[in-house]
Amino acid sequence: MVTDAERAAADLARARLERLAQPFLEREGVSWGRMFSTDGLGIRGKIFAVVPHDGGLMVKVPEARADELVADGAVERMVMRGRELREWVVMPDAASDAEWSALLAEAHAYVDSITP
Repeated sequence: MVTDAERAAADLARARLERLAQPFLEREGVSWGRMFSTDGLGIRGKIFAVVPHDGGLMVKVPEARADELVADGAVERMVMRGRELREWVVMPDAASDAEWSALLAEAHAYVDSITP
């Protein structure tokens, strides 16, 4: 169950994502979409970034890159129903806008490359 503090963190993170999303929304094929009961950024219908229900920025990157980011301590693996997701990682709210933007760019490039 999501606490009030987690809900407040998620609200702030969603507002931050909306602000940082503007340059991506100017790109062809990028739009808002739904995933995990929340809005996220997608390209040609495939989501590449979303804010989890407890805050942070969750993105899809190649598994090897996810491994690197986790090893560096920059992100944590997304865990759903007790299972780590191979390509989904969560960057904390404490990360800078520049770090969030860089991760958004990586996620966009990856999902763009694998989405017909």
